Order: sequence, then structure tokens, then C-alpha cells
Amino acid sequence: MTEARLGQVTQQLLQQINDIFPGEIMVRLGAQKSGQITYNQATRDMMGSRLLIQVSDVTAPDYTATHELMHILMSLTGFPQVMFDLKFDDQELNEQMMSMTTRLYDVVAHQIIAQEQRKHGVLNAEVAEAYAAGVSDTLTVEGAKNDDEAALRLLTLLDAFAFYSEDDDKRKYMARFRKDYPLAYEAAKNINAVITKKPINSPFSMRRAIVKLFKAFDEQMAIWHMPELHATEYATLTSVLSKRQAGMQVRQIFEVFHSDMLDKKTGERAFVGLNRLDRQNGFVISVPETVSGGSTEWFKQLYDMTVEELFDSIAMPYTLREEEATDTDND
Repeated sequence: MTEARLGQVTQQLLQQINDIFPGEIMVRLGAQKSGQITYNQATRDMMGSRLLIQVSDVTAPDYTATHELMHILMSLTGFPQVMFDLKFDDQELNEQMMSMTTRLYDVVAHQIIAQEQRKHGVLNAEVAEAYAAGVSDTLTVEGAKNDDEAALRLLTLLDAFAFYSEDDDKRKYMARFRKDYPLAYEAAKNINAVITKKPINSPFSMRRAIVKLFKAFDEQMAIWHMPELHATEYATLTSVLSKRQAGMQVRQIFEVFHSDMLDKKTGERAFVGLNRLDRQNGFVISVPETVSGGSTEWFKQLYDMTVEELFDSIAMPYTLREEEATDTDND
């Protein structure tokens, strides 16, 4: 069997990212070739200042490697990131929440990544077939009613809508998915229409789509009488602000409330800053131990700070938009 190698497009992307990455990124290819593309065929491991991307399955090495590299590039260039600063006492529940929330976040990130991969010829007919084979291998055929796999089917098909473009491949494979997973397909189709109503091509539009997806996913879970994720509160999504918004007082942009969850850093009950427009968790904070007696004055000082001052003080990353915000309701 011929040893897998990275193509020119992948090597150029790797060089582009290494030019701005504070260290070195390396890609190592394995030898397995299953004929399928699935969600877990690559891992990232930090080794000091080096980041190793291990592609275990080389069915489509350029697709899998560029997929991982694009995720890294987006994090380096101001696209919003998802963080988990809250926790429950139940560690298994925390892991499930983080896993599902990350999958939802990735659905939107993949809208951008697939566009770029398609533009550079990485998504060819062979890759499209392997991706469909991976979907079929991951999921069981749907019955007349939902079962324990319903949420996984929905997440997997949402990703498929991001992967396939409006061409013959999409029509062919989506027809197969619609036949095998009719309930999940219809739900994914409706949610995909919600999050792609406006183009996803910038940090601001990506953040807007993620919040929409968090809410739409919970709405679907409620329709199916399944537990909601509540990712808008549980997950911290980094903010994308205009310069004007960054200079406004915290009270103008966020509403801070006492959460029932714990601050992961302190183990104390956490305070969560919800964006006033879309009600998304934008930061998590605890009352400092140095505050004696009541915390009223501390809260007043917090609300009086500018958003920029607050974020700098708690080392909370955020992205500045070049243009002023115009989507006041995030529709």
C-alpha cells in the first residue's frame, strides 16, 4: 500500500498557520484506511510549544488534515470560541454537556470550513462518498419513533448539510439520508435553514449562527420530549463586538445573574454575564475572596466598568469587529 502523503493545498495551509502560530504545528499520518470519513479520525496533542495533529485514518488525508488545520486557523484569526467555565457536581453530565455543545459549535464552524475546502478542491467525489459511508456507519436506520440515538442523528445530519453543497452529490446523498433517517432529516433541514438564513462568513455571523443553533436545538429537543441542552447558559461563547460596544459599560451589554452551576475555577456558585440581546453566556465570574461583607459595591463597580476593562481584567478573549454592529436583534 502506498504511504499517504499530504497534498500541496494542505502543505500550503500548514505553512500559513505555522507563520502565525506561537510554536510549531505538525501533521502525522497513520496507516488505517477504512473507506469512511467519521468525526473522530484526528486528534490534537500539545507537546510543549508543538501541536501534533494525528490523522489516524487516511481514507482522505487532505480532507481530514485541512479540516483540523482550519479549526486552528479560525481560533487564531478571531472567530468565536466556545469555553466551558461552568460545571455541575455530576462529572458524567459535564462531559456529556461539553461533548454535545462542542458538536453544535462545530456544526457552524464546519459551514465555513467546508466552503473553504470546496473552494480549494479538497471536497471531491471520492471524499463525498467516504463521508456518506461514515454517516451510514455511525447511525442506525431510524424507526417509526425516536430512540436514544435521536440527538446523535440530528447532530450528524446537521453536519452533513454543511458538508454537501447544492449539487448532484447533495441531492443523491441527502435523498439516502432522508430515506434512512426521516425524522432526524426533517429536523436537521429545518434547523439548517434557520442558521443559514444569512451567510456565515465572519466572526460576527458565525457567533450569531451558533446562538441560533443552540436555541433551535433545544426547541427540537422539547418537540421530541427529550432533555434540553441549555447551551446558551452552560457554554461561554466569546463575544464579537464593535469598538463602540467594547467601550460601553458592562450594564449596557450584559446582565449578570447568579447561576445554579459552579465556577469551574473556584468551585463556588458562579455569576454569568448574559448578552442582553441574545441571552448568550458571554463570561463567567466569581466574587473575589477579598470582597468582605456584602457584594453590592463590587457589583456596582463591575457594572460601571467598560466591557473592554472587564474582559482585560479577567483575561476573557473577544473579537473586535471592524464595522459597527447593525444587527441589533441578531436575526
